[in-house]
Amino acid sequence: MPSLQRRLSAFAAARDWQPYHTPKNLAAALSVEASELVEIFQWLTPEESARVMEDPGTAHRVTDEVADVLAYLLQFCEVLGVDALAALAEKIDRNERRFPIPESKRPGRHSLE
Repeated sequence: MPSLQRRLSAFAAARDWQPYHTPKNLAAALSVEASELVEIFQWLTPEESARVMEDPGTAHRVTDEVADVLAYLLQFCEVLGVDALAALAEKIDRNERRFPIPESKRPGRHSLE
């Protein structure tokens, strides 16, 4: 990820875009790109949405929007000094404590029912 963040920074710097890459603007751009991803799925049934990658044209749109979302998220993290992978690991840790595995689903437990 650091390599991708450097490439994104260099891309923006070469075009003098840094003044526009404020946290507010990047958060807004991230939201717009996420909405464009949602738009692809907007009127699909659950079954159709599960098969969306089977159509090459739609698959290309999905991967492009995923790339746009990730690009803006990485740029946002760069500007604010957020380590995205560390933030995710910490969030997973908190969620594991917040939502423990139910006793009946824990490894080594066998139901007699």
